[in-house]
Amino acid sequence: DYQRIDAGENMLLGIHVKNLALIDEVEVDFGEHLNIMTGETGAGKSVLIGSVNLALGQKASKDLIRKGAKEALVELFFQTKDENLIKKLEAMDISCENGDIIISRRIMPNRSVCRINGEIVSAKILSEISGDLIDIHGQHDHQSLLYKEKHLAILDDYAKEVLAAPKAAMEKAYKNYAALEKEYHESNADAETRRREADFITYELQEIESAALKLGEDEVLEQQYKKMSNARKITENLVQAHQLTGQEASDAVSRALRCMYTIADDTSDMADLVAQLEDIENLLGDFNREVSAYLSDMTFEPSACEEVEQRLDLINHLKAKFGQSIEAIEAYYAEKSKRLELLENYDVHMENLSKKMAEAKAEYEQFAGKVSAIRQTKSQELAAAIENALKDLNFLDVQFSMEVRPAQHQTANGIDEAEFMISTNPGEDLKPLGHVASGGELSRIMLAIKSVLADADDIETLIFDEIDTGISGRTAQKVSERLAIISGKHQVLCISHLPQIAAMADHHFLIEKHVQNERTATEISLLDDEASAAEIARMLGGAEITDKVLENAREMKVLAKEHRHW
Repeated sequence: DYQRIDAGENMLLGIHVKNLALIDEVEVDFGEHLNIMTGETGAGKSVLIGSVNLALGQKASKDLIRKGAKEALVELFFQTKDENLIKKLEAMDISCENGDIIISRRIMPNRSVCRINGEIVSAKILSEISGDLIDIHGQHDHQSLLYKEKHLAILDDYAKEVLAAPKAAMEKAYKNYAALEKEYHESNADAETRRREADFITYELQEIESAALKLGEDEVLEQQYKKMSNARKITENLVQAHQLTGQEASDAVSRALRCMYTIADDTSDMADLVAQLEDIENLLGDFNREVSAYLSDMTFEPSACEEVEQRLDLINHLKAKFGQSIEAIEAYYAEKSKRLELLENYDVHMENLSKKMAEAKAEYEQFAGKVSAIRQTKSQELAAAIENALKDLNFLDVQFSMEVRPAQHQTANGIDEAEFMISTNPGEDLKPLGHVASGGELSRIMLAIKSVLADADDIETLIFDEIDTGISGRTAQKVSERLAIISGKHQVLCISHLPQIAAMADHHFLIEKHVQNERTATEISLLDDEASAAEIARMLGGAEITDKVLENAREMKVLAKEHRHW
């Protein structure tokens, strides 16, 4: 039901949140360019941005579920024209009709479920897809600028168009070199250690060779053993039955029959008993003869069964030592044969390995040199662009540069380390950013960096959570103008407490907290021009809003339109 908009490859159309923290249920439709959200402290502004993070896979706590509810739900509605993203989704069996992408997260007390267009996905897939759709700058993200590792990542992000291919080749070359280096160190053993290993391998190979195994042999033997075991059981029991019903049993019945004959003439009612016993004698004799005939046809040979059993024992013993199948044993044999050959030709192997290592290292250093050269060039471009952006953000006498220097260790990320350098006052030397900038300055510096990266960034939607912390007055106006520049090419969502930024909004949302039926709930509403001016007046004048303050707010909105870049 969200209105489709026509700006950029990807766009966040709206968000639906239910039973999350102070939110009972809200739906928000976002628009193009600059979307600003304001409201009183504690109204729940950060909950909205937090819900976006939750939908994109951030760790969820059951405490976030609204009191009295069984579960919480967050849904993000995106529209995309990015064919590569659509193909990526389709490769994961996720349909993307008309470019619509719905990301949802259902949070329950004991678990949570993530979906993309109705299909359950893992956190890894969710992170991969969301990284192409949205970039969220949280309240404390600017603190990452204190660490120079982040500086190199920012440079690589800025230069990714020309850096991606050589950097990927460098990472591949490093992995190859690292694998060869590991093999070299693992193979580098003294003569006595190598001799002991070779002797042990020789013993194992001889043990396997002497067994003369054949593929499928174990399966055939298992079947034979089952048949033989069954035949042995039948034979043993028939022999015992034949013995028990043999001559001794027959003699016993005959003696009993003679006893009955002795008394049969004296008692007339004994005739039936005598007849029964005569039948028993005949049946016993027939049974014994038939068992004897059956046994004579049996072909069970105990020695053959024992031979099969011994062979199976040998094969199972080898399986326990070298693999769970004859194929695995043969693979083990091949692997150990190769290792034995290596040990017997150790010096040649180490020489070849050393040569391969040198070639791999040279290849890595060649690509790393290309990457470093690109970084050196692009660092100057990036520093100049950031310096200009900082001047627009009221750093009037700022000097900004970036040092790219050799790192202490070579890694998959190359041979460089990088660090931003800054001077904010005339006459001061450039110093590392982390040693100079205050919290408020770091926030503005991050905004400057984001605005510079925005031109090279494929991510269409940017979210800033209270980027204006610690600033006011002229600086606040400059920050609002910079946000307007970024939103000229991107969809921007920003939580703010400054009227200068709220006045710049293309879409102004008010976040309020109400108490109804003894329950606190957060509501979000889109403001028209007059309501927006009233909210800006509140931000300017506090509790009492005079006509002059309201007029000032209207004037701010008019002046803000002059700075828009669309």
